[in-house]
Amino acid sequence: MNDSAILISIGGVLASAAPIIFAVIGETISERAGVLNLSMNGLILICAMGSFAVALATDSSILGFLTGAAIGALVSLIVAFASLTLLQSQVAVGFVLAMLCKDLSYFLGSPIMGKVAPRISQVPIPLLERIPILGPIFFRQDMMTYLSFVLIVLAWFFIFKTKPGLILRGIGERPAAAYIRGANVTRLQYLYAVAGGAIAGLAGPIYSLSIKAGWKGTISGLDGIGWIVLSITIFGGWKPFRAAFGAYLFSFLQWLGLVLQPSLPSIPSQVLQVAPFPLMILTLLFVNIGNAEWVERSLARLPENVRRDIAKVLRALNATPPAALGEPFRKE
Repeated sequence: MNDSAILISIGGVLASAAPIIFAVIGETISERAGVLNLSMNGLILICAMGSFAVALATDSSILGFLTGAAIGALVSLIVAFASLTLLQSQVAVGFVLAMLCKDLSYFLGSPIMGKVAPRISQVPIPLLERIPILGPIFFRQDMMTYLSFVLIVLAWFFIFKTKPGLILRGIGERPAAAYIRGANVTRLQYLYAVAGGAIAGLAGPIYSLSIKAGWKGTISGLDGIGWIVLSITIFGGWKPFRAAFGAYLFSFLQWLGLVLQPSLPSIPSQVLQVAPFPLMILTLLFVNIGNAEWVERSLARLPENVRRDIAKVLRALNATPPAALGEPFRKE
């Protein structure tokens, strides 16, 4: 593989990570508000199908993307209503919706399988695309990939550098304290759950109108992505930059599987295609493994300098979820 092909491939990794970034950032915002949206797998599938259907019917990719955001918001509104108003288990509601939305996407999308709809194309940025190395990687992408770069920064800035972001973190950590200070906790949880769902819903049309253009039902290759999104949200420690790193890592592992396939003909191609999924799940073991007693006992047997270095790595990986995640706020 020559240098030009490598740069194009790396650019492809960034593009394929874009839908995962949208979904992870959306889920991060929702969970920061204390609302766990386990419907993510079905949400992405039904948004991909719905947005493709609308783009096909209207010949407009823009309407397709708006449809994806609307469906994502609607599914998340159902999760919020069931958990915040009806006080049902967020885990149970989310899991049922994940299964329901997945089956609905396959059933309703059957008539449009294999058809061709508008898709978004690359929009090279003049002058910047000619920058050596960086140009082919960052500045020859489609609009949604560019927006994924912006979304990471905006989400980080909003969550950690603004007053509304402080309130968002507050209602996810100590909703009672936020309420005492004047925050309408339930209304804000509704707002951020729906907003997070709308952002995550854009992952669907990014797949069906760009990366995996078209709708192919059960062979679309999207089933399971939502569970990876949930795992990356945990791996990311509910922080946009770290979550984005997880998304890029997953996309890189997928690309690596394709690259290694010709060199490993004895290994079935299906193994390399699914390998990134268990590898990402495996990384979750290292997120909170440093808190386990057996790890502390094992580290105690190591030399001081080695133990100190390993402890630093484990502390860097450690992530603590919002304290009120999954627990609807009740006024006393």
